[in-house]
Amino acid sequence: MKNSLSKRWLFLGVGIFTMLFSGVLYAWSILKIPFKEAFNFSDSTLAFNFTLTMCFFCLGAFFGSLICKKIGTKITLIISGVLVALGFVSTGFLNESTPHTLLYLTYAVLAGTGIGIAYNVVVSTVCAWFPDKKGLCSGSLMMGFGVSTLLLGNVISILFENGAFGFSKTYITLGLVIGVVITLSGIILKRPDSNTVFPVPKVKKPASKENFETRDFTTKEMLKSFTFWRAFLCMAFITAVGNTVISFARDLMLSVDAIPTLATTLVGVLSVFNGIGRIITGAFYDALGRRTTMISANVLTIVAAGVTLLGVVIHSLPLCIVGLCLTGISYGSCPTVTSAFSASFYGQKHFSTNYSITNFNLIVASFIATFSNSLLISTGSYVAPFILLLILAVSAMGLNLSIKRP
Repeated sequence: MKNSLSKRWLFLGVGIFTMLFSGVLYAWSILKIPFKEAFNFSDSTLAFNFTLTMCFFCLGAFFGSLICKKIGTKITLIISGVLVALGFVSTGFLNESTPHTLLYLTYAVLAGTGIGIAYNVVVSTVCAWFPDKKGLCSGSLMMGFGVSTLLLGNVISILFENGAFGFSKTYITLGLVIGVVITLSGIILKRPDSNTVFPVPKVKKPASKENFETRDFTTKEMLKSFTFWRAFLCMAFITAVGNTVISFARDLMLSVDAIPTLATTLVGVLSVFNGIGRIITGAFYDALGRRTTMISANVLTIVAAGVTLLGVVIHSLPLCIVGLCLTGISYGSCPTVTSAFSASFYGQKHFSTNYSITNFNLIVASFIATFSNSLLISTGSYVAPFILLLILAVSAMGLNLSIKRP
């Protein structure tokens, strides 16, 4: 029993490593460069591809939770690895005469679905080993997913510019490497046995009256809960700020006179703060509880949108950099809160499916990001999109303050 429990730290390490490679999906600001510069795809086409990617990412997470229950972690992650490899490799064979609908199929549908499956299965499998450290575990996994853009983004950018390597080989290599990593994680990871005994979590006296006895809600029961829908919309609005900024981060920095290399680096910096936000939020959740953590993340999102808006209005690169970093932290808080919230409010028994449903807030956020990009195109300025994002962040606070026990 003790030896079995000691494996959980190995599984956490494997999970972080897998999420590190899977998170490259969020490096769209960099991955879209060839389609914009060489293929001449429009900004609206590329923005919609990111939205579709998030949609199929969420659908993949949902179906992954269902498939995993029937065929297990191993086979589900192998299927995920194959889909991701097919998605990226086939994207690498696109060219300037290719219709943009094929990009939707290869990158959004295949790669997005594959990574969504891996995301849900890895998180639910590894978190099952840490019922006593929900925030730390989910935060660490999300950190791996978040810092992917920094660690792989600059490498991708260099390879794109390398004449001997270029766009095609970069995508093909990415697909093969990520596919292998996800497949290997499926061979290593497994869920704990029913007789595994975990450490008893330290229960701290709550600062508020929110503390309650958790019970296992079915997905149907969760969806009937008004609490769920308030939290769902709150997280969708907060996530929309980060999702929108991720979709045009590099171009935003270029608009305030950042040189191209700095703009690319700043996309990576955004991912670093994304990762920092994820693990800090996990620690906050364990120490301070749901309410304080979610309100703090919401306040930070309001400040992030406000600072970036001011930076855009006065054309200040330093302010936009600060706003980008704050946005990264606030965005990083969202998946950690979503994971820990789903487990603490609705229990572990149906966590995988409940979490995948809660994660559908990304779809709402992605369509908001598409609308924000439309505002950018129609107005020719980043001011209108950030006014919208600021309004949404403030609206999220109203929902946030109303969230009560289920």
